[in-house]
Amino acid sequence: MTFLRSVVGKLWFTILLLVSLVLFILTVMLLEFFQNYAIEKTQDDLTNTAEKIARILEEHPNKELPIGLEISWEVIDKVTKVVIIKNDHEVYYSPNTGNDQKLTLNDIKNDPELSQVLDKNKTVEKVSNLSTKNNVNNKDADYSIIGVPLHLSGENGGVFIYQSLEVMKDTSQSTTKFILLVAGVAIILTTIFAFFLSTRITAPLRKMREAAFEVARGKFDTKVPILTHDEIGELATAFNQMGRQLKFNMNALNQEKEQLSSILSSMADGVITFNRDGAILISNPPGERFLQYWYYEKGEGAESEAIPSQVMELFHKAVETEKEQMGEISLQGRHWVIIVTPLYSNRFVRGAVAVLRDMTEERQLDKMRKDFIANVSHELRTPISMLQGYSEAIVDDIAESQEEKKEMAKVIYDESLRMGRLVNELLDLARMEAGHLQLTKEKVNVSTFINRIIHKFQGLAKENEIYLNTEIEAGIDFFYFDPDRIEQVLTNLIDNAIRHTPKGGSVVLTVAPDDKGMRMEVRDSGSGIPEDDLPFIFERFYKADKARTRGKSGTGLGLAIAKNIIDAHKGTISVHSKLGQGTTFSFLLPRNKAD
Repeated sequence: MTFLRSVVGKLWFTILLLVSLVLFILTVMLLEFFQNYAIEKTQDDLTNTAEKIARILEEHPNKELPIGLEISWEVIDKVTKVVIIKNDHEVYYSPNTGNDQKLTLNDIKNDPELSQVLDKNKTVEKVSNLSTKNNVNNKDADYSIIGVPLHLSGENGGVFIYQSLEVMKDTSQSTTKFILLVAGVAIILTTIFAFFLSTRITAPLRKMREAAFEVARGKFDTKVPILTHDEIGELATAFNQMGRQLKFNMNALNQEKEQLSSILSSMADGVITFNRDGAILISNPPGERFLQYWYYEKGEGAESEAIPSQVMELFHKAVETEKEQMGEISLQGRHWVIIVTPLYSNRFVRGAVAVLRDMTEERQLDKMRKDFIANVSHELRTPISMLQGYSEAIVDDIAESQEEKKEMAKVIYDESLRMGRLVNELLDLARMEAGHLQLTKEKVNVSTFINRIIHKFQGLAKENEIYLNTEIEAGIDFFYFDPDRIEQVLTNLIDNAIRHTPKGGSVVLTVAPDDKGMRMEVRDSGSGIPEDDLPFIFERFYKADKARTRGKSGTGLGLAIAKNIIDAHKGTISVHSKLGQGTTFSFLLPRNKAD
């Protein structure tokens, strides 16, 4: 069945059926023609033979009759029988006539057609059967009988010649076998020709089919060999041109797609494209993050509302009014400005594109600016108030004794130092955030450097009854970094740890090698930092609960400065703390190429 469904099978079957039908009709017509021709030819031959015998006998009168008979018997063949009737008393049979094939005088006279030869001198042709007395099959044989009038000595006689039709049938069967043989040979040759022709036609088609499948798999370089210059060759040429053009178009589409994808992926703003029904078609990574924020905030209800209602309202307005719509939305502490613009296709709105701009940093910067002004004002107000109050007390002679004046002057001096420290730290932080921090890296002996810093805080630790210790693991002796800046970081961390650790506690500085460089940790057993404060611990002016601070509180800029110093070293700083269990500040300094 697969073969018949192929082009080769169909062509072969069509050609074979057509040729077979033509041969069948031709064979039937030829057989009919040859059968009729054989019968007519035989009858004509028998008539001519009978007339010839009659003429021979008429040329030989009674005295020469035996000679005429002898000549007549020589004229006929083995399968032809002759009956010569001179009169009712003289009937002569050919020597090859047997008893089972004899046409008697009674048969002739009793036959209304044959009797006309004797009675009316007419030539008669007839197909009849003779009773076969000794026939094995007890069947009557069909004979073609020809009767010709004979005139001898004024008597009306006749020459009857007859031949069995079986001879004609044998001749027809031989002819039929020959014709069928020729038809069979013609069919075989037609099959070979059909296969040859179909192969010549379908071979290029099969190659084009294989090439089409290869092109469908994405192999656009596939080419069809051009074997001929006919229509099939032109089709192969057109197919190759189509493959080249398709490759060019696909490459152009892929380049445009990659370019569009690169543009969307590199955009800082989120982009979400909707069709007219509101289904999402395309979104870039920032847009995906926006949706993830939405899914996280909605929780289990995100499946029923896949897109924020605020966005959908802007989308419907943009589609209905065909105008740009703008709005804002806040999710998970982040703020987005949304601009929805309709998309057109042949002046028909086919959807919309939403651009989501994350304004969180701008909002935070604005808030930080306001907080910065408020914090600086707050930090400066207290020392300025104290300076103003104590200076007025001195001016108004409220302090009568010299000792009271010195004490007030000491307070004024301390507050001025505090103000100077605050201003210097603000300037340092401003320079760091502006990128003007200059590092002076050098090869530092880590053990000597750490011990010097610890020794600087031993007095403060002993005064507050805090155990201060250092742990330096083996494997790291020298390291490249800016010693002054790292000392500033460690000073801030250790000072904070001592101030927030109760009496009897401990502060441990650990230095250990790391796969990426060197890691330092300042671990204390103090009061810890609340979990809510941890995300903001490195912000400017941020302070945890000041009730836990013993003595003078800091300015709130130390950790922000420390983070900027570590960032300048391309390192990372982090904090881990549990309330009531202590705090651990750790930072990693990456290994320098010179290490």
